[in-house]
Amino acid sequence: MFTTLPIPFSGSITKFLATNSRSFVPPLPRLHLPLRGNHRPPGTYRSLSCAENNSSSTLQQYSYMESLKESQEYNSNLYPHIEPYSSGFLKVSDIHTLYWEQSGNPNGHPVVFLHGGPGAGTSASNRCFFDPEFYRIILFDQRGAGKSTPHACLEENTTWDLVDDIEKLREHLEIPEWQVFGGSWGSTLALAYSQSHPDKVTGIILRGIFLLRKKELDWFYEGGAAAIFPDAWEPFRDFIPENERDNFIVAYNKRLNSDDIDVQNRAAKIWTTWELMTAHLMQNEENIKRGEDDNFSLAFARIENHYFVNKGFLPSSSQLLDNVDKIRHIKTVIVQGRYDVCCPMMSAWDLHKAWPEAEFKVIPDAGHSANEPGIAAALVATNEKFKSLLRSGAA
Repeated sequence: MFTTLPIPFSGSITKFLATNSRSFVPPLPRLHLPLRGNHRPPGTYRSLSCAENNSSSTLQQYSYMESLKESQEYNSNLYPHIEPYSSGFLKVSDIHTLYWEQSGNPNGHPVVFLHGGPGAGTSASNRCFFDPEFYRIILFDQRGAGKSTPHACLEENTTWDLVDDIEKLREHLEIPEWQVFGGSWGSTLALAYSQSHPDKVTGIILRGIFLLRKKELDWFYEGGAAAIFPDAWEPFRDFIPENERDNFIVAYNKRLNSDDIDVQNRAAKIWTTWELMTAHLMQNEENIKRGEDDNFSLAFARIENHYFVNKGFLPSSSQLLDNVDKIRHIKTVIVQGRYDVCCPMMSAWDLHKAWPEAEFKVIPDAGHSANEPGIAAALVATNEKFKSLLRSGAA
């Protein structure tokens, strides 16, 4: 199924323009396509609030009758900030130890959040996508990221190491099976894990699809995205001498693994800032400032580049598409921003074509970040829908 979510809108044009800095495009009537099962068009998206979300963006309500009907059924507001009820560290190899935490309902339905990057780590705001009264929310920092140790370490750090880590964490927490939630690189890892352990997965929610194919990397690191963000691209490009600009991923790999820590840090900040400047439809200055944090940017850039120079450690570029049959039966929703520059919609579209059984939601006024209002609202509403299905025994 394929649904384009309407641009939320109500009230006067003057009011709408006052709360939206981009040019106004009147909402068009929705095209009703044949949909599977009990799917209805998405619900009314309301203002989002979370203690960790500093965005002032607000989604306006829209008044289609079917949307109103679903809005009564599924909440789309981020949940308030909560603290973990337990946390710890799990040694997964002779080298690596992972930070993990649990929040929400200790007896609730387990859901594991897979962060992006790779190398980005988790944050407190990630808990806000889930109803804490229903879900047992598990977050963890992947190898070398966040609070996991050793910091920014590339040794024994591959996709398949991470897949094994997820299983080790599930067993450590004595969870028989769980819902999997991942965006960007987290969608890559969610697919790899679910295809390796389909019997442990109750449902999958994916956002900003990244299949780690050459054409996706070339788009972002060899000039494609630069056509949209030339101002952000030039500092990234200019850090590399002209005679090395035939492959930016390889050129940055050399500097991110330099014996000179100052060279590493400078390369890491530039690499990270390029991605942060392109992650939102409307640039988010608070998010971009994260690139100045040496600790964050070093792990983010080194680990991300390490995976990209090694083609994600996948046997083939079509690995994740070729193995969809292993998870075709699992209830899945794909949420994709129409104007995602980091992970352009072509990848979500290819996954949708290979997996038409999965529900496909396109957010028409969003880029890449999970914190963009339309994407955040769709993710919360999807978790609410899964909650309803689980309660009814239909999942």
